[in-house]
Amino acid sequence: QVQLVESGGGSMQSGGSLRLSCAASGNTYRLNCMAWFRQAPGKEREGLATINNIGSTTYEDSVKGRFTISRDNAAMILQMNSLKPEDTATYYCAAGSCPPSGMLPHLWHHLFRFWGQGTQVTVSS
Repeated sequence: QVQLVESGGGSMQSGGSLRLSCAASGNTYRLNCMAWFRQAPGKEREGLATINNIGSTTYEDSVKGRFTISRDNAAMILQMNSLKPEDTATYYCAAGSCPPSGMLPHLWHHLFRFWGQGTQVTVSS
């Protein structure tokens, strides 16, 4: 069993930064890949970034150059810079299998078994 808990969400003006953290507990030795997703009301869950167990990363085009995924001790981090109003959503961390090269980001969620409860990010203009 794996438990994931997100923290660090909040409200920020356009151009600002937020740092999200995901704490993992339980049978973490089975976690080959971790990822960040987001979902706005009425929209599908969107994959943003992944990191595997040797530190290789993958980014969705809309956040590449603005967001950075990393691992810091027992936590997975999403550093979000240059925030835009369209970044407003509930952000989720997840654990499962990393998507293969070329897999469309809107399909990534099918590969992840474990999910956190989410943390809200609101960006105002």
